[in-house]
Amino acid sequence: MQVSIETTSGLQRVMTIGVPAAEVEEKVTHELKRISKGQKVNGFRKGKPLPPTVAKRMFGKQARYEAIYQQMQQSFFKAVQDENVKLAGMPSFEPTVDEEGKDLEFKATFEVYPEIALADFSAIEVDQKSAEVTDKDLATMLETLQKQNAQWEESADAAADGDQVVIDFEGFIDGEAFEGGSAKGYSLTLGSGSMIPGFEDGLVGAKAGEEKTLDVSFPEDYHKEELKGKPAQFKVTVSTVKKPQLPELNEEFFKSFGVETADVEEFKTEIRKNMERELARALRSLTKQQVIDGLVANNKIDVPSSLIDQEIDRLRQQAVQQFGGGQQLDPKQLPAELFKDQAEKRVVIGLLMNAVIEANELTPSAEKVEQLIEEVAATYQDPEEVRNYYASNPQQKAQVEALALEEQAVEKVLAAAKVSQSDSSYEEVIRSANQPG
Repeated sequence: MQVSIETTSGLQRVMTIGVPAAEVEEKVTHELKRISKGQKVNGFRKGKPLPPTVAKRMFGKQARYEAIYQQMQQSFFKAVQDENVKLAGMPSFEPTVDEEGKDLEFKATFEVYPEIALADFSAIEVDQKSAEVTDKDLATMLETLQKQNAQWEESADAAADGDQVVIDFEGFIDGEAFEGGSAKGYSLTLGSGSMIPGFEDGLVGAKAGEEKTLDVSFPEDYHKEELKGKPAQFKVTVSTVKKPQLPELNEEFFKSFGVETADVEEFKTEIRKNMERELARALRSLTKQQVIDGLVANNKIDVPSSLIDQEIDRLRQQAVQQFGGGQQLDPKQLPAELFKDQAEKRVVIGLLMNAVIEANELTPSAEKVEQLIEEVAATYQDPEEVRNYYASNPQQKAQVEALALEEQAVEKVLAAAKVSQSDSSYEEVIRSANQPG
């Protein structure tokens, strides 16, 4: 087998491969026997092999097509292994010589992974934050949990921030009603930020049965192009005002969060533990994101388009699953442009993280893997059951090992980066960690 490789542009390569005719014809003969076996042909007894000349006349074209494709695949992947090519994505094949009795020649066009020479990690700057869960944070969390489980009761009092109103409304622009600007029986929690600026504020102080006219403007970044920045007027009728009735901090309430106790202090202790775990994860996440951002900013690399296409397909599939499209929506129907930027960013990050791992010859640390499993186990009533689950499930444990390896790579970069320390609060850290990247 003869092999030559040519660089056409960037990461694209063209491999020309020659395969001896005898090797090709042997595969064609094998395919011909397979395809013709058991075929029912008039004039020949079923189950008996067809004469070679008849089989070739009837099925020769199909047999050669399939044999050639198999030969190209096998020859290409053997050449990739022999030539130590770092293949990114699948190739496309083009036979250039495909004649019976002649050596097969074909071209395979494909992309390779980029060669990454990582920039010095000392150029990366990281502000490593520290924070703790204070008594005030705990009190705020308890109040939040109560509000989330509140019962809504109708009230004759004026609506206040945090109350719920049931409204009918109709919106107008330049005196004309616009599409999507009206609703009846709509439940709105004041202060939730679910409506455009000024709408919810305008209903504070309203009572059941009251009519209000709200003059507001759509934001400049509103999702509907035709409404961006437009002034609007909404006529609103408040049919009901509801006030939240917070549940008591008692055994029944505690049990709804999986805490078996009647002691409020024990419940607070469990909530604080959960908050501290959440805070630790958030602090790690913020540090990790800064490390990744630094790697991306300091290392400009070529990205194989085939990897971006694969990532786009994954994001399409996730979107369909997330929005409940199921089998009714083909992910391919979603425009690739919607996911291209995110896909490219993910691929770049993956390539750079792998480069850090390879450059430092990192392998998953048993201690790091155990630490990550313990963090998960601590959130369950029976931690030992979780430990056993990972111990007996190689696929799930492999996912933890991959995460451990990623964290080790971050730690390696962090050890050489310019790291400063700053104090923050629980609320600020959690909010920052939860912002979309």
